[in-house]
Amino acid sequence: MKHLPPLAMFAAPTVPQALKQGINAHAATHLQVDIAPYPNMGKGDLIELFWNNCFAASKRVGAADIGQPSSLRVPESFVQNGAARIHYRVMQVGRGPARSLITRVQVKTACPGGQPSVLCGEENQSLAPVGLPETIRRHGVNPSQIRRGVPLIIEPYLNMATGDAITLRWGDARLDLPPIQAHEVGRPVHVWVPSALILDAGDDARQEVTYCVIDRVGNNSRWAPPRTVSIGQAQAHGPAGHPSVYQPRRPGSPCEPG
Repeated sequence: MKHLPPLAMFAAPTVPQALKQGINAHAATHLQVDIAPYPNMGKGDLIELFWNNCFAASKRVGAADIGQPSSLRVPESFVQNGAARIHYRVMQVGRGPARSLITRVQVKTACPGGQPSVLCGEENQSLAPVGLPETIRRHGVNPSQIRRGVPLIIEPYLNMATGDAITLRWGDARLDLPPIQAHEVGRPVHVWVPSALILDAGDDARQEVTYCVIDRVGNNSRWAPPRTVSIGQAQAHGPAGHPSVYQPRRPGSPCEPG
């Protein structure tokens, strides 16, 4: 009988739901690990999956499974924030156990602004509305401010982290902010809303201003409660004053609830 070498190492498992930088809260609720066909795969083999060296799931190979990838479900309770090491072991009749190489993944289930259970509808009530200067909150944006641009502040939010991407929405126009840097975590985000964005949003007398956050693994905060801003009649023919690199965004961004 042909025997496998006692220290045979099979290919590492794969996690198809993991994004480039890890596993997010949505994937954690129904996480699958894929195992490629391995040498001498046979009926009756027992595949055992380990998460951080703890047994997580198993599968008995049937005749129809031979030569096909195997998928095993990871219980949600195993998928916790932090680094994870995943491997599997194959038990075969008449042969010693053989294990796989290790796959390392990062798990981030802490969503920006709070866990998914607190997110209802299109708004996340745990996010603060944008902060605007008192004069603009009371009197709106006048033509001079439209030409110059408007400052606003996004307050620090729960689970703020390096790599978070914030999208600002002014009416139907959108602006993607640079990703959060390590030194910015826990601090207010100061934004200059360029004239071009205000003009692109249109000439409605009132505009809703809000934002959402998507972290590095794709967790979505949904939209913050909107702030309504009154807009004066623009007297400028185009943007002037504060420089910007604004490029318009339209509905359909990853911040759309779904």
